[in-house]
Amino acid sequence: MSGERRQPPVVRDASGVGNGWLALSDDDLLCAIQQLPAAHDADVHLLEVVSSARHFFIRQEAAKRVRDKGALKAYAEDRHIGQILVRGLGRADDVAYLENLAAESRHVEVKKAAEAQLDRIVRVRDKQ
Repeated sequence: MSGERRQPPVVRDASGVGNGWLALSDDDLLCAIQQLPAAHDADVHLLEVVSSARHFFIRQEAAKRVRDKGALKAYAEDRHIGQILVRGLGRADDVAYLENLAAESRHVEVKKAAEAQLDRIVRVRDKQ
């Protein structure tokens, strides 16, 4: 069995769509998340995991794989997701959002992550 990739079971809902991710065990869910290709179309399912009551590590891993980082803005007050969110923001449009997050977040980890991302944006801007 060495060299074989573990395949998580696909859980299908009544419509036949394989979106029953939250019915998977933690191990199978983590496996499914980690096996997503870079160009996936599973943001809806990943956001279901992010908004669930699953362990913070699993929710963070799901947040890391969300392609549309703007969709994570609704979860900025979750300290575990807020840290992932700010890493994906880098456009000039995101500066005001990051400044607001750094100023108003209740979580030190999110504040520090937002401040670090703002510093990165400023350094890149200064090099240009």
